[in-house]
Amino acid sequence: MVLPSSPSGQTTQSDGRVELTDPAAIEQSPYYNDELAPVPIAKRTWSTYNFAALWIGMAHNIPSYLLASGLIALGMSWVQAFVTITLGNLLVLIPMLLNSHAGTKYGVPFPVFARAFYGVRGANFAGLLRAFIACGWFGIQTWIGGEAIYALAGKLLGSWWRDAPVVLGQPWTLWAAFLFFWGLQMVIIWRGMETLRRFENWAAPFVIVAALALLVWVLFEAGGLGPILEQPSRLGWGVEFWSVFAPSLMGMIAFWSTLSLNMPDFTRFGGSQRQQALGQVLGLPTTMSFFALLSIFITSGTAVIYGEAIWDPIKLTEKFDNPLVVALSLFTVMVATLSVNVAANVVSPSYDFSNAAPRLVSFRVGGLITGVLGIAIQPWHLVADPNIYIYVWLAFYGGLLGSIAGVLAAGYWVLDKKTLHLPDLYARGGRYWFTGGWNLNAVAATVIGSVAAVGGAYSDPGKGPFPQEGLIPVLKPLYDYSWAVGLVVALLVYLLLSAPQRRRATDLAV
Repeated sequence: MVLPSSPSGQTTQSDGRVELTDPAAIEQSPYYNDELAPVPIAKRTWSTYNFAALWIGMAHNIPSYLLASGLIALGMSWVQAFVTITLGNLLVLIPMLLNSHAGTKYGVPFPVFARAFYGVRGANFAGLLRAFIACGWFGIQTWIGGEAIYALAGKLLGSWWRDAPVVLGQPWTLWAAFLFFWGLQMVIIWRGMETLRRFENWAAPFVIVAALALLVWVLFEAGGLGPILEQPSRLGWGVEFWSVFAPSLMGMIAFWSTLSLNMPDFTRFGGSQRQQALGQVLGLPTTMSFFALLSIFITSGTAVIYGEAIWDPIKLTEKFDNPLVVALSLFTVMVATLSVNVAANVVSPSYDFSNAAPRLVSFRVGGLITGVLGIAIQPWHLVADPNIYIYVWLAFYGGLLGSIAGVLAAGYWVLDKKTLHLPDLYARGGRYWFTGGWNLNAVAATVIGSVAAVGGAYSDPGKGPFPQEGLIPVLKPLYDYSWAVGLVVALLVYLLLSAPQRRRATDLAV
């Protein structure tokens, strides 16, 4: 059922979803292109399964598998690591669902949604920050995927591949595998969102079946679960554990904090609010918890089979000698890494870069920009050390993105009460133009929230780039809670700064 059209230029369906009355009315705007335009109701076809499959495909990847091992390397027991990962994913699901609502209701991607609060131009402040972090993640996942291809192909092709001449510190064949994997991802994103949806639909169950098959084989060979399940925490449950737990929890939240912002990029295609919310609830926390247990159980079995715990799934599959099994492992790793990297780390920056110059940069060109920057960031340095990976990379950018999430939550749910005006999201001089296209209140709230969150960034001696006493010593205690601090501080500051404007608007209305 469609409710009567309103003079506002948008039409509301009986289920609450909104679309433009006359889509052609915004096509001449310099802030418009086809990819950034609201998705018509008829094309919002993603179901509960599509969203669940998206999350299953994104969660089943090598960095997710290695999360438990990274926490155990820091001294946690498997129970502590499992609880930390599960709790982190339950917490990050909250802002994810809050931001997802706008995508489904209005059919717009994240950078256009951000225009309502940062301004039509100012949305690039939030969008490009999110985009550059995605480029880093794209590079990390592509490097890991390239390493996997190099390692497993070496089992099939022999020493000429494994022992190839070194170029820039790595065998040239490793660089070739890296660039090959990079190219595969560019092909998928060039073909568009519908290709991605179809890919995720079959990739998700395939990776689950392959992972379960590996678990069954390990348990059969080991005769049951091994000694890792009985291994106590080196940290205990006292002060030492809690000092590691807090920043680790923020790192687990930061792992998906990028998606907590840009889920409107996907939920804009949702058939209903119930479908997108249920699909995400079924897909994210359950899958991440399951995958953490899977990695723990498989590693436990390897300790019995090989006499050592092998946390890296690539090193485990290198133990296989059957060419068919190695080839299947290689294909599985490629599918698993492709499914997360294209969806999580290329779609968002493609929209974000397109939003920065809608008439010059298409969704596809934005994807190519992401690919180039993902190489330029030299991702191999970010994953070399769990201290750098969890405490520096994840914790630092988590605080920045938490600040943006705070502004969006305050604006959409508290101030605007889920009501946006679609035509003005593309208009110069409309209600979202603010001051020259920028809402300085949102920018100030984000900056203040970010400084509070990461201003105290610190590193233990020899374990990171920050001073031991923190960049701003008085803020050092807050860094262990960077994402939560950024979200809460930015949310409160934005509400405080916006209060005078709201009062003036109310007075004028009266």
